[in-house]
Amino acid sequence: MGIMDGVRDARPAAATGAGAPPLRLADDWERLAYLREVCELLWPPTPEMTLYGGAHGGPQISGGVRPRALGGTARSEGRDFVLIPGVRHPRLLVPTAPRAAAGALRQYGQPRSWAARLGVAAFALGLASGLGGTVLGVRVMVTAPPEAESIESYLKTVFSPDIRVSVRLGPARANRKPVLQLHTTSGKPVGFVKIGFNALTRELVRAEAASLAWLDRAGLDGISVPKVLHHGQWHGMDVLVLSSLPVWRRRRVLTTAQLSAAMGTVAKVGGLQQGAGASDAYLRQLRERLAGADPGAERTALLEALDTLAATGDCAGLTFGAWHGDWSPWNMASTTAGLLVWDWERFATGVPVGFDALHHWLQSDVGPRHRDPLAAATDVVEHAAALLAPFGIGVVHARRTAALYLTDVATRYLVDRQAQAGAPLGAPGTWLIPALVGEVAQLRARQNGTR
Repeated sequence: MGIMDGVRDARPAAATGAGAPPLRLADDWERLAYLREVCELLWPPTPEMTLYGGAHGGPQISGGVRPRALGGTARSEGRDFVLIPGVRHPRLLVPTAPRAAAGALRQYGQPRSWAARLGVAAFALGLASGLGGTVLGVRVMVTAPPEAESIESYLKTVFSPDIRVSVRLGPARANRKPVLQLHTTSGKPVGFVKIGFNALTRELVRAEAASLAWLDRAGLDGISVPKVLHHGQWHGMDVLVLSSLPVWRRRRVLTTAQLSAAMGTVAKVGGLQQGAGASDAYLRQLRERLAGADPGAERTALLEALDTLAATGDCAGLTFGAWHGDWSPWNMASTTAGLLVWDWERFATGVPVGFDALHHWLQSDVGPRHRDPLAAATDVVEHAAALLAPFGIGVVHARRTAALYLTDVATRYLVDRQAQAGAPLGAPGTWLIPALVGEVAQLRARQNGTR
């Protein structure tokens, strides 16, 4: 389906000539196409999605009716939205109810600079005052039959008729799924909704529900995680509703020692294990996962690396525990309410202690710091001893832990088929696997030199 299939430019023909304000649909066509797909999933049967302009001097919708200012009475309740920050770089679809829209924006993203936070606060204030429509200039109407059962009607039945839905639009990746924010019309946060609509995303949604329920029973001292408010099925899809964490609280500096301590708390939550039994169980499970990847040079390279790492016998000296699975800067916040950590869909037990620290460092490098991915992946091995020292891991075992970490994440990417989904850095053969192969080659060279 092309970006324009089922997406209507609401300007009348007379408004599309020379001098007409362009909607520039092609500038971020992939996210707009994804928005269309989300609308089809959540407002069945196939709805019509209309983009139209702002309240002052903007383009008109069909029939010459002027778009309303933000906060006006909705044509079709809960189906009239504002696209933020606009059609060129769509990230968030918020309802026209001003306070609900402002509440959704305050909970979206984690701006790291004071300037960015002030910008978000000012933008949210504008939405709350009803001025957002004049600032943004792009509105989205999702039109579906009034009697059609939608995700909104389902969630209103589960919670309250007062809720309003916002939609997050993430980048392309295999595990991308509809993520909704729920607020009341007054702007009070209700929770987040994750929807598993295919085999992979259903598996991840169910895994997160089970992990959070288990963590709630086990407890994590000093770490706040979402609670499961609802887990059900709707139209063959898994619907998981999680409580909102207070990300709007004032931020507090988190030291490296405090972050390591929090990761250590997670590692110990299910108990720690050592010895050949724990090592063999992890390596066996990793090979079983890797068997689900498509045959090819990448899978072969990972299997050969695993054979070499297992043959050293060093893995039996590692300590095994739990890890978050995607502990990155954008999945946590240090606030006056404590350390908040979310997105637990990759949580696992029985993995080498230290995986979270390595993952956080690598994701920070290739994400906010924009380092060359191959250089960053290579350096995660070189810096492993320093990164894992807070966990009492020596140099040799730190390098083995880093090599297994690269293998584990590369396996995830291959099994999920991230490259085929168009995910940034989705091809582990371009960065994760070369870094691993380089470390394994050095290991073989050191072994040969001692014979």
